[in-house]
Amino acid sequence: MKLTPEHEALKRTIQRWIADEINPHVDDWEAAGIFPAHQVFKRMGQLDLLGLNKPTAFGGMGLDYSYAAVLAETLGEMHCGGVPMAIGVQTDMATPAFAEHGSDELRREFLAPAIAGDMVACLGVSEVGSGSDVASIKTTARKDGDDYIINGGKMWTTNGTQADWCIVLANTSTGSTHKNKSLIVVPMKTPGVQVARKINKMGMDSSDTAQLFFDDVRVPQRYRVGEEGMGFIYQMEQFQLERLWAGFNGVGAMRHILNITIDYTRERQVFGKALLENQWVYFKLAELRAEIEMLSTLCWAAVDKVVAGEDATEWATMVKLKSGRLMREVTDTCVQFWGGMGFADGRVSRAFRDGRLASIGGGADEVMLQILAKYMGIFPRNA
Repeated sequence: MKLTPEHEALKRTIQRWIADEINPHVDDWEAAGIFPAHQVFKRMGQLDLLGLNKPTAFGGMGLDYSYAAVLAETLGEMHCGGVPMAIGVQTDMATPAFAEHGSDELRREFLAPAIAGDMVACLGVSEVGSGSDVASIKTTARKDGDDYIINGGKMWTTNGTQADWCIVLANTSTGSTHKNKSLIVVPMKTPGVQVARKINKMGMDSSDTAQLFFDDVRVPQRYRVGEEGMGFIYQMEQFQLERLWAGFNGVGAMRHILNITIDYTRERQVFGKALLENQWVYFKLAELRAEIEMLSTLCWAAVDKVVAGEDATEWATMVKLKSGRLMREVTDTCVQFWGGMGFADGRVSRAFRDGRLASIGGGADEVMLQILAKYMGIFPRNA
């Protein structure tokens, strides 16, 4: 896909906003272990950045997915991974199924404020013991009159301590684990919703991650997104955009960390010459640049499929797998080239810690390999 002047104008807008309003505050947010999501998202809403590919009827821009890809990639220029990830939850993880399958009433009530930046969203899928294995979740939503009564809990919930609503995947019936689930919007102030704790992590410090409990939480059945029993399918569709988001954001972040490493190795003197003058160093940096641009090409090939309305699952899976693995190589190499300064707390060590999540969140590498093996027809039937 060839980027248009409109894509480039969007990128410049995002870059100015990041340089002026985000990066100057990142160190403070990282130290605090949280960033002001409502403040940041409201500003994004004013800049029309939270609904680039969402319907215009609910405040979105109505553009194709390529513009959302530009946003995800450019967010990689932030000096941390936590804030971009929180934004990605709002734009590409908690709202795609909503935008595609939610009723107009529901979208007016919850999606429109999320696009405007007036509400912060979170996604409740993973549970203790049910991470990449989505089919095994235990949270239930039983019918009681016109309501659902929800019981259970969710783990690894990004934005969970600040969110206004959570889109929860719950079992709404018995039977096949792929056909008994529904996505339900749960306002976080509903009685019975408890933020059990804010989880400490090895990275993504500025992103608040929560464990949630639901104890007889009553919400109206009209808060269900789309058809009952289709939640697993909707979530699998949503995962593809999440995985593409991870790939694009990874490309942006890796370009950024590679560039500042080039600058540092040009300045750092070792045995009387710049570290960059060593063949191993400039060969390795050149190789990593090639790998990043190859991943970028794969990402854009997947976007072409999404824009054309084709199934991009296989491509999104490859993007997610390779992005996570390359992130580990790039950040590890950059820490090594920075030496002691790389091991000290700073942008390079932060990228190393933040980037490790890329091979875990949104489906671990091993799950991506399983999916690809199925597409190849080589996954054992009895596995």
